[in-house]
Amino acid sequence: MARRYDCGDPTDRKTGLREAASAVRRGELVVLPTDTVYGIGADAFSIEGVASLLEAKGRGRAMPTPVLVSSPNTLHGLVTDLSESAWELVDAFWPGALTIVAKHQPSLTWDLGDTRGTVAIRMPLHPVAIELLTEVGPMGVSSANLTGHPAPQDCDAAQDMLGDSVSVYLDGGRTPRSVPSSIVDVTGKTPVLLRAGALTAEQLREVVPDLEVAE
Repeated sequence: MARRYDCGDPTDRKTGLREAASAVRRGELVVLPTDTVYGIGADAFSIEGVASLLEAKGRGRAMPTPVLVSSPNTLHGLVTDLSESAWELVDAFWPGALTIVAKHQPSLTWDLGDTRGTVAIRMPLHPVAIELLTEVGPMGVSSANLTGHPAPQDCDAAQDMLGDSVSVYLDGGRTPRSVPSSIVDVTGKTPVLLRAGALTAEQLREVVPDLEVAE
């Protein structure tokens, strides 16, 4: 049966984070707040955990699971061939609502779905998420909704959809916005905006003026 913890209460938050970390290490699923919407997450390196995540959402392998990290320094071990423009975007917008799509290190033994050698990766701007990620390492995290349903801004909505497929729910209150992160592909010479979300093309071009927008 799923357990839920109120992260607005210091004692409950401490217990919840401990229980969530234990669940992640067992390959189980947790729901956590981020600065955009609530996410459902698993250990990024747990093949069974990520498979359970996709199953819980009713999502196929053709839509791979993004990865959340606790620090930009983590990128060095996860991705390769990051351009200067990519680092400029990370420096400007992490932690925050920017997801970058980069080439992942070929040595990594994870299975996030049909990624074709890439990974979508982000550092969220939320203390609960950062604390959990710092404890357990990179997590595969997708919005905590059933595929085709709205992404949840509160823990109630996430739990109504996902129920006991999740071991631990971390309730951080209502998220500040319902808009998802913006996604920029940095695998080529020129950054390409794949999805405009919380960050607009204009905001991104203040950092990388040559940004292109996917059609």
